Amino acid sequence: MTDTTYVPPKVWTWDKENGGQFASTNRPIAGATHDKDLPRGDHPFQLYSLATPNGVKVTVMFEELLEAGHAAEYDAWIIKIGDGDQFGSGFTAANPNSKIPALMDYSGAEPLRVFESGSILLHLAEKFGAFLPASGARRTEVMNWLMWQMGSAPFLGGGFGHFYAYAPEKYEYPINRYAMETKRQLDVLDRQLAEHAYVAGDDYSIADMAIWPWYGGLVLGRAYNAAEFLDVTSYKHVMAWAEKIDARPAVTRGRKVNRNWGEPHEQLPERHSAADLDAL
Repeated sequence: MTDTTYVPPKVWTWDKENGGQFASTNRPIAGATHDKDLPRGDHPFQLYSLATPNGVKVTVMFEELLEAGHAAEYDAWIIKIGDGDQFGSGFTAANPNSKIPALMDYSGAEPLRVFESGSILLHLAEKFGAFLPASGARRTEVMNWLMWQMGSAPFLGGGFGHFYAYAPEKYEYPINRYAMETKRQLDVLDRQLAEHAYVAGDDYSIADMAIWPWYGGLVLGRAYNAAEFLDVTSYKHVMAWAEKIDARPAVTRGRKVNRNWGEPHEQLPERHSAADLDAL
């Protein structure tokens, strides 16, 4: 059972030792901790990221755009969040929230910073007129599900994932609380996908690209070692959708970019051309 002896103080203070394996990078203040410029390659789009679910959303989007024939060449630079790269002065200038991914778009008259994964997906979709209907009910439905992901995934990652897989100790109450919410979210998706080929309807969209790295990764057994615990195979429509997205060549490529763990053929810490992926 959960320890009930803790009594919150009147005023919370930061204990640098609190936070388990993330204690060295978690802190209650924003801003840079050190001076470090961001590297810049030759392409109009410069991505600074890591192949976590939020990072994969954007590398999949770039690879899908390239697969569809759009002029979306990009350089992808790894941000090692365990080393605190996200607190460098260059990165905090690109994203004052110090979270990956961050994008610098040099394709216009003035450099443009774009941060938050959903904002980057929307920016690229509108720029290239791809994976997002231009107007009307279909566009609204895509936006509905994009925003659903933005609001829901923190309960999966920061909630369930943290307490089930990463917290220094196992506590029954938060694991039960967030397992229940994660299963509710899977049921929401399962009911939607029972009636539609893709999350927002009949067409593949940025909604699928946003949701799949989180919930697809979960049901495919790639997150938190929790597939059996959550009985993910019972969500048969989510499973079928996750496998369908996983089979897309651009998704296969996008998962490898900015990745520095796993099998060697799955790792491409930096990406500067299609040849980098071909070399794997």
